[in-house]
Amino acid sequence: MDAQLKRGVLDVCVLAAIKNEDSYGYKIIKDLSPIVELSESTLYTILKRLETAGMLVVRSTEFEGRLRKYYHITPRGMQRILDFKNEWKEIMDIYSFIGKED
Repeated sequence: MDAQLKRGVLDVCVLAAIKNEDSYGYKIIKDLSPIVELSESTLYTILKRLETAGMLVVRSTEFEGRLRKYYHITPRGMQRILDFKNEWKEIMDIYSFIGKED
């Protein structure tokens, strides 16, 4: 898969994993594991990129004596999911056209 396409898909997967409730790194990886393999280093790079882009915000909360970062999707992040769904429809239309029998 093209690196740029994969990057965009992974970004949206992470946003989708937190769209219904705030979450933290380990849980995001666990939630996505049936769909895509994601290392911690890759996840945290994605989370930082999404935070910088204003698609999520981070808050730290103490959990069992340690600080845990929770990620919350912003309206901009929700819009990115909607945009991706529209883009995906266009990609599927192209795929159907290419796969059409001659």
